[in-house]
Amino acid sequence: MPVGVPPKGGPLGRSRSRLSASGLTTYLRCPRQWYLTRKVGLSSPSSIGQVTGLVVEDALCRVLMNRPGSMDSMDELRTWAYELCKEEALTAWQEGENAWNARLWKRDNSDWSTVEVENYEQKIRHGVELFLEEVEACFNQNGGPFVEQYRSGTTPFNVPSPAWGETPLFPVPEKVRSLQARDWSMDHSFKWQQQGKAIRWNEAWEIARPWFKDPRVHQPQRMFHPEGWAAGELDLVLRWDGRIRIVDIKSGHSAGAFAESLQHQLRFYAWLWSRTGEEGKIANMEGWYLSSKERIEYNAPSEEELTSMDTEFFNINEQMRRMGEGASLLPARPHDNAADHLHACSGEAAGCGWCSVATDNLQTSGPMNAVTRESMIQGIEIQPPCMPFADIPSRVDVSGELIAQWGPLPNHFNEPVLGAMMKAGEATIAIEEAEPGAFPHLHESSETKVVIKNALPGVWRDQPRLYVDGHSEIVPQSDSDEASTRIGLLRTRA
Repeated sequence: MPVGVPPKGGPLGRSRSRLSASGLTTYLRCPRQWYLTRKVGLSSPSSIGQVTGLVVEDALCRVLMNRPGSMDSMDELRTWAYELCKEEALTAWQEGENAWNARLWKRDNSDWSTVEVENYEQKIRHGVELFLEEVEACFNQNGGPFVEQYRSGTTPFNVPSPAWGETPLFPVPEKVRSLQARDWSMDHSFKWQQQGKAIRWNEAWEIARPWFKDPRVHQPQRMFHPEGWAAGELDLVLRWDGRIRIVDIKSGHSAGAFAESLQHQLRFYAWLWSRTGEEGKIANMEGWYLSSKERIEYNAPSEEELTSMDTEFFNINEQMRRMGEGASLLPARPHDNAADHLHACSGEAAGCGWCSVATDNLQTSGPMNAVTRESMIQGIEIQPPCMPFADIPSRVDVSGELIAQWGPLPNHFNEPVLGAMMKAGEATIAIEEAEPGAFPHLHESSETKVVIKNALPGVWRDQPRLYVDGHSEIVPQSDSDEASTRIGLLRTRA
């Protein structure tokens, strides 16, 4: 239900051509922040909180995947679940330490030794307690509308909730070796009562369990817009009572710097759900904050609002795709240089690290440690074969002879694109569409000796490559008097 494959091919994972919830919320906070981080590629030092959010969410999901035996009371069920929280907290802490040690750039004065396993256990417990509220409600409704279907051995949903002992569902199962030959049963069998019996606490846990990203599935578990330009990955989907409620898990609290982005994130997910033909309509949206054990609820968008979002999100995606290319100048404010976007900020928005950096405030601005800051202030001497980004053209004209063509075939993002080969002297270079459908006329030149104008230079596996899009053009050499760049002298940022 909440997972699929791209309708036009391409990667299951993130793609530069798709709008995502994180990209949307970053853009809404500050377009310049989105541009600098997503398109220019400026990063900021990692925080312990970022690592914590990832490993604690996974740990909570692993707890929910467990299948309780016969339980006589909520207290007994809670005690059983708390023991699992203790085990998973230690695993999460170890995973977090490994992930932290692997980070190349960390915030100053951040030390993993300050992270306490007990804090992780408390966060996971808080998530379990929020889930147990659902279990209790399910128990009080005698299992809800699907209890007899579960007891008959079938699931009411196309994609069942992940559970230990059940076979995981992979979006692309043919890519998983020996999937059918694997034994997933382990020691987690579950026995349902006969139909018509009063609900038991362990059954309420099983029925109330939400859908979430199965930790056994290494493939991204995303929804994809039917036109291919948007995708999103949900945290939880509650559906035991016949109402669809989407939940986003936050490891912090509702007063955090990024809290205002939660509603925008959930709106995007609700819109995407409605446009992907999923089962049922979104009835409600929630954020679960694990530090403070808060459940923040929002009304689902109306049909009128969903229709408005079609235009809103499409236009935002188009604005993102049109944001400049090439070297980006600092400072960030558009009126101070030739801006690559429409807006900037003072650097005060949540997540903004580079937005306000300028040559006259390097001593205080930007997420830099003392060594990096001093290097920036003193300046860096660039020596051949390197050159400043600003001196490297983002588009080039290249002449040669077209000697081969292919496609559509998958590129290195697994997107179906057209390709060709050009030769100039003894040098050859591959040419590809920048993305599917970006240059559908690649194979239509009546001449073989041509000039490709406004091509994007790049590198793939240490080999130069040219990418063409809607700004590119192929003309006969006889029709072009302008100088072109030799294949062997192409410069690139890649």
